[in-house]
Amino acid sequence: MMSDKTPSHDPRMAAFVDGLMSRMTLGEKLGQLNLVTTNIPIEQERADEIRAGRVGGMLGGLFPCSFGVNGPAGLRAVQEIAVTETRLGIPLLFGYDVIHGHQTVFPIPLGLSCSWDMRHVETAARTAAREASASGVNWVFSPMVDIGRDPRWGRIAEGSGEDPYLGSRIAEAMVHGLQGDALSDPQSVMACVKHFVAYGAPEGGRDYNNADMSPQRLYDVYLPPFQAAVAAGAASAMMSFSAVNAMPSHADADLLGKFLDGVLKVSDFDGIPEMIAHGLGDETGAIDEADPLQTLSERALRAGVQMDMMGKGYISRLEGALAAGRVTMEQVDDACRAVLETKYKLGLFADPFARFDETRVARDLKTPENRAAARAAAADCCVLLKNAGELLPLARTGTVAVIGPLADDHKNILGPWAFQGDPAEAVSVLDGIRAQGVAVTHAKGANFTEDRRMVELLNFAGTKVELDPRPPEAMVAEAVAAAAAADVVVAVLGEAAEMSGEAASRMDIGIPENQRDLLKALVATGKPVVLVTMNGRPLTLPWEAEHVPAILVSWFGGSEAGNAIADLLFGERAPCGRLTTSWPRHVGQVPLSYDRATTGRPGNPAEDPGKYTTRCYLDGSSQPLFPFGFGLGTTSFAYGPVGVDKTELGPDDRLTVSVNVTNTGRRAGAEVVQLYLTDPVASQVRPGKQLRGFEKVWLEPGQSRTVSFALTTRDLEFHDAQLRRVWEAGKFVIGVGPNSAELDSVTVRWNKG
Repeated sequence: MMSDKTPSHDPRMAAFVDGLMSRMTLGEKLGQLNLVTTNIPIEQERADEIRAGRVGGMLGGLFPCSFGVNGPAGLRAVQEIAVTETRLGIPLLFGYDVIHGHQTVFPIPLGLSCSWDMRHVETAARTAAREASASGVNWVFSPMVDIGRDPRWGRIAEGSGEDPYLGSRIAEAMVHGLQGDALSDPQSVMACVKHFVAYGAPEGGRDYNNADMSPQRLYDVYLPPFQAAVAAGAASAMMSFSAVNAMPSHADADLLGKFLDGVLKVSDFDGIPEMIAHGLGDETGAIDEADPLQTLSERALRAGVQMDMMGKGYISRLEGALAAGRVTMEQVDDACRAVLETKYKLGLFADPFARFDETRVARDLKTPENRAAARAAAADCCVLLKNAGELLPLARTGTVAVIGPLADDHKNILGPWAFQGDPAEAVSVLDGIRAQGVAVTHAKGANFTEDRRMVELLNFAGTKVELDPRPPEAMVAEAVAAAAAADVVVAVLGEAAEMSGEAASRMDIGIPENQRDLLKALVATGKPVVLVTMNGRPLTLPWEAEHVPAILVSWFGGSEAGNAIADLLFGERAPCGRLTTSWPRHVGQVPLSYDRATTGRPGNPAEDPGKYTTRCYLDGSSQPLFPFGFGLGTTSFAYGPVGVDKTELGPDDRLTVSVNVTNTGRRAGAEVVQLYLTDPVASQVRPGKQLRGFEKVWLEPGQSRTVSFALTTRDLEFHDAQLRRVWEAGKFVIGVGPNSAELDSVTVRWNKG
């Protein structure tokens, strides 16, 4: 928990807010619930709304704008209107989408999660908080903690992967980094955990689509990261666009009351009016057909949504609803109080201009320290999937051919949701390799795609993808010639930034076909090829895994990605990332996760060879191409037997699990030691295994270390049919290893006493 998180019962805050609310008109109270968007400089119409007390907060535009980017002067002018030109002088909240860094761009969240390193996660969040607050922002719409198990879903890029345990640890680290030790610190910002809840489980991987699942799955898989973020002190939460089990979150009074009590609850952009398209009415199924927004604004308030982001229903409809008795003054007051208490905790009433210190722009934005942190994080999130013949690290002798549409790219390398980053300051892979002092040749080799319609979609927020007018054959021929003149080829291929992210779901999750044609031509030259992928989701790479000797997944690494990748290619740093999603062989396997429960058919080929083992898919394996937790280094590690301090335990006992890990290779490196728990017999079908611990250890050649984990009955719990958290006595299998598919195990028994 935050060390000095202000509780809602703080008598000083309560007295202040009570006094302020006693002087507010109904219109001013509703104004506090109104969250609107604008660019800076502010439009006159918006300025007049602020002066009239009809705005509680503002968020930056969805497209590149000066809001929160070019220093705090513009936002200070807006805050001065709120503080000096309104009747009560209530300051504004200023929110912005700071997803993976502000002006110093870090790896996308899915990439950062692959570091399995909470220091990187918290540093990235703290750096973003300092930079955003130096720009005048006091509220960021981050972290996104949605569990994602379908790589077709574009917004899987913004989360931490498929596992609720790891996702919870990352959620905690993000909240701590963003909010620091005190929300009132001018270098802190308010976190907004999103999207509540199960937004990452849309049917068919289609963004904004609905989800349908058992309540137990909702509670055991999708809710835990939200609970962890709230327990860590997250001060606000954003609702999901989607309906889960037939209920849009904007109207889900039950879940909001159970899991977000004491947290400022805000709609997503236009989320309340979008319930009209869901076909939702009030609690009885009725709706005002002449004005459906009236009905749904009332229902959202009753459910507990306290700020309306761009829906405009609260400010325009709730006064009439109150007069008609369809909402109560208590409900309006509760929402207004939540907004005012948030502003109090942020220190806005004590000093509304604390985050408008112009001297911080030069001191805190894009500093060498920030860039160094981004470089280290970008390197440690890269995942080495293959390294045949120890091709990596590369020697600095000879010539390196750097080829591909992403090889010298400065825009897409920042990834989606990086509107604050400056492409001119981003380091491309070509830049990074040249800085290593090696001889280099370069060719583009291919466009991102030859699909003109796709290019239009990718450039919706500004031109990031430019088509080379040459025929594809000519571009490939140029690349092959460059490869033939070199000693080794680094092919930088994958997705454009906007092929992942919001509204960016894909049916085909492989490398675009024209880029694969280029790769096949490069492999056919006979020169050793290192494939570096940039991507915001797991990709299907069966051909690449079979034919390319080395594959390094770099995600979208941000401002320093090119330097970080070059550090790994030439051995300045050791690759140590591990996958936080299962990578399918084919899109037909998804959704796919490591914790899927075992079934009677197909059988287990290890225990029952030949029986039912080919019945999953007639045309391929049901196993992932690369399992959850997988990743290679440029050294090797050996695990000793798994040890436990006891095999019979009571309900209050603590189990210590230990394993000795040795670096058996010739280079130093890091290993992520992972612990999984299996409950083989239970009152209901349980996951095949569940991550319950991990530790990242750095070992020199020949060095050994004993890694220990502690487990209690809390780690055994799950939700039963009545949604009670329970644990059941019996045998439990504890597996430890380098990934979810390679485990050495031991069995213990937990007794009820």
